[in-house]
Amino acid sequence: MTNNEQFRKAAEATQTMVRLSDDNIRSVLLDLADEMVARSAFLLSANKKDMERMDESDPRYDRLMLTQERIEGIAADMRSVANMQSPLGKILDERSMPSGLHLKKVSVPIGVVGVIYEARPNVTFDVFSLCFKSGNVSVLKGGQDAWHSNLAAAGIIRECLAAHSVSYDVIQLLPPDREAARALMNADGYVDVLIPRGSQGLINSVREGSKIPVIETGAGIVHTYFDASGDLEKGKRIVFNAKTRRPAVCNALDCLILHEDRLSDLPELVAALAMKNVVIEADESAWMRLEGHYPSDLLQKATPESFGTEFLSLRMAIKVVKDFDEALSHISQNSSRHSEAIIAEDRAAVERFFNEVDAAAVYSNTSTAFTDGAQFGLGAEIGISTQKLHARGPMGLKELTSYKWIVESDGAIRP
Repeated sequence: MTNNEQFRKAAEATQTMVRLSDDNIRSVLLDLADEMVARSAFLLSANKKDMERMDESDPRYDRLMLTQERIEGIAADMRSVANMQSPLGKILDERSMPSGLHLKKVSVPIGVVGVIYEARPNVTFDVFSLCFKSGNVSVLKGGQDAWHSNLAAAGIIRECLAAHSVSYDVIQLLPPDREAARALMNADGYVDVLIPRGSQGLINSVREGSKIPVIETGAGIVHTYFDASGDLEKGKRIVFNAKTRRPAVCNALDCLILHEDRLSDLPELVAALAMKNVVIEADESAWMRLEGHYPSDLLQKATPESFGTEFLSLRMAIKVVKDFDEALSHISQNSSRHSEAIIAEDRAAVERFFNEVDAAAVYSNTSTAFTDGAQFGLGAEIGISTQKLHARGPMGLKELTSYKWIVESDGAIRP
């Protein structure tokens, strides 16, 4: 089947989706979650073929990996999505006009949602569940690195759809080659919106090359600012978690910003990172304070490239600032507008941080690892939008809807 044939089938399948009740949709997703777990061995076998082709030092290695625990976690998220209230048919606005018109603004599916993503097989299940629950058809273009995993996942999804007498055209898995990506970016008239998930290079390529509206789920260049009023014990836990929990994901900490008044606390603040072999790229002040107090083989002097970089690995930059204004300036110049955090006990500082930092998620005294659809109560996420039009932050069911106006009258005509 050619790419264009898949796009045509996807567009036609939108009619299948509008005829499904929420009970139908819920049953499919709940059965699919059970089937995923029951067929874990099949999924893990397919994933192993992909893992064997990737170098373990590649930052994408952890994202590519499936485990029994991760499969069960994906299934749990799918059950959560299945049991959430449908976002469709909601009356967003209603009014009667002097002209005799009665108007309702009602939520509806976007239609066909295309997603281009890299080595993340969980995305196949997450995107399908969110699109299916919100009445959308999904067109998925994964990377070559995860082809066996994605093919296995799509096969299980389609078998489950067939068991429920639902057309399997509501999910289309494109070949993993670049030609398919180019075709998807040019599928105007078939695909309604395109969402890239992956590296900044992938996102830039899609934004610049697509004829279809794009929702950017941008790279995460994430900062945490430790204020003069910061609590050291909280800071130690937060920095360690934000950097080491899953360093290859977009909400992981990239740069610790430290108020110079707390420079003496820096060795204790980052000490635990050495247990995970985190390489620190420290500016001059931080390097001088850490020398002899942090393993020398893990301590490097920062370069200009250390800042404004998404490391996706066990590597972190440290920037020492003289005051709050310099911290805000550094974030503004280097942030990707994804997730930013402050560690502070001074409420005025926290409120100012919330007010002045421009990011999709802004935290106080909290690990940025929480920037995740499931953690935000959305069931799962189709991506984390760093733009401001239509959607921002973790995108769940509501963000996969549009609306239309329903207009009724008793024969009204316009004079």
